[in-house]
Amino acid sequence: MPVIRFSALVAFAMAALGEAAAADRPNIVVIIGDDMGYADVGFHGCRDIPTPNLDALAASGVRFTNGYVTGPYCSPTRAGIATGRHQTRFGHEFNAGGKGTGLPLTEGTLADRLRAVGYKTAAIGKWHLGEEAPYHPQRRGYDEFFGFLGGAHDYFDVKGVLRGSAPLQRNETEYLTDAIARESVAFIETNRSRPFFLYMAFNAVHTPMQADDARLMKFASIQDKQRRTYAAMMFALDEAVGRVVQKLASSNLTDNTLVVFFSDNGGPTMPGTTVNGSSNAPLRGSKRTTLEGGVRVPFVMSWPGKIAAGKVYDPLVIQLDAHATALAAAGIAAKPEWKLDGVDLAPYLTGQKTGTPHDTLYWRFGQQMAIRHGDWKLVRYDTAADGEKPGVTAAKLYNLKDDIGESKDLIATHPEKARELKAKWDAWNESNVDPLWGGGRRKNASGAQ
Repeated sequence: MPVIRFSALVAFAMAALGEAAAADRPNIVVIIGDDMGYADVGFHGCRDIPTPNLDALAASGVRFTNGYVTGPYCSPTRAGIATGRHQTRFGHEFNAGGKGTGLPLTEGTLADRLRAVGYKTAAIGKWHLGEEAPYHPQRRGYDEFFGFLGGAHDYFDVKGVLRGSAPLQRNETEYLTDAIARESVAFIETNRSRPFFLYMAFNAVHTPMQADDARLMKFASIQDKQRRTYAAMMFALDEAVGRVVQKLASSNLTDNTLVVFFSDNGGPTMPGTTVNGSSNAPLRGSKRTTLEGGVRVPFVMSWPGKIAAGKVYDPLVIQLDAHATALAAAGIAAKPEWKLDGVDLAPYLTGQKTGTPHDTLYWRFGQQMAIRHGDWKLVRYDTAADGEKPGVTAAKLYNLKDDIGESKDLIATHPEKARELKAKWDAWNESNVDPLWGGGRRKNASGAQ
């Protein structure tokens, strides 16, 4: 009769307990749109592009009217959600691309943290956090990967799409947005009996502007060709989200799944960006600026088993909060050395906590900066937003409660408020570091080194 050591029995019991605990954890799905216009979803009043699935997702949970991201560019925002920290804390201030650029290996990821407690993890779609081997998704906490490593991709010619670390061994025939949906649904099906983390990162509606004929026909009434193509691409994104939500429902997983959706930055609407036909109305500014149009985005969270449906939430939130909320949902206590900047939103949304998650939000993007404190915002932004040559404005002060379009500079009449916000931003900036690529030392809000 074989002898079973007590230590082995203990290890077996602990493993069994770990599996049981993991089975009780909710699934987590983070969905990111790419370069979406603030105005281009039905729940923000869009009329020429139907987004019924995104609207339904918003209705099933909470819609954030003041939902932000930490940067006006694709890669920095994704670095923020991955780590739960402002990307300027660790030098990922600009888009990764080229040799030696990628999410710094000093940083842990949400996928790392969830996988450590038993989650199955997958990254599907756009990565844009480094193209060299050390930065590959499957070295950053993901068990599975389907997608591409760079910042943009053709939607029809998908030879460069990867499965894992190698190019696909079969020809990919589907429109890329549809392929991302297909692979996401397949991942849910395979892992429906265990907790999973799905990071579903679209390249839609980033350029190149490409849509299939059937969807283009749905928008034949839109005269502007660029807007028509954009509408068809948005419609494809909405349908892809719908396929994932429907799969959760048909698998009886809806009530035990936290779903977060946001765009990685505002729509690119000004010269010097990859303009795609989006609209950020009533916001001013564009992708690549720290104006509202660059950093305020469509933002939704749904968790029917935890958060009541139909909520509209006005206090300030930022995509870093999705990281903290996911950790808390999974029962993971944040470690001090992770230095998270986000907040668990669930207690605020369920009424367990009063007050607001954030009184103040901060941004730094090269020479551009912004701080929002309550309704007040101090900002230095790219002068291209004013139709001028690229540069950076002097600091301007806006009251967003009265002027959501940032049209009336109040710095001359409220200099004391500007000084207060500048001091807050300078104090926050002390904990940032120089960018690892894309520029030298950054200047602070006053312009001094």
